Amino acid sequence: EDDVEIVLQINGKVRGRMTLPRGLDKAAIEKFALAQPRVKELIADKTVVKVIAVPDKLVNIVVR
Repeated sequence: EDDVEIVLQINGKVRGRMTLPRGLDKAAIEKFALAQPRVKELIADKTVVKVIAVPDKLVNIVVR
């Protein structure tokens, strides 16, 4: 299979999922995650402290 489902988390809580091609690097996964409408909505008035991207698994966005 060429695609993989990536879990989107904000402060450790699952907020969504996205399907991306397998084998993307951390920077590309982070870019796609921050561009998701649901993620933009949830982090709109907050400061992004850190983005943890695990290739082919998940993206966790830490906000304050």
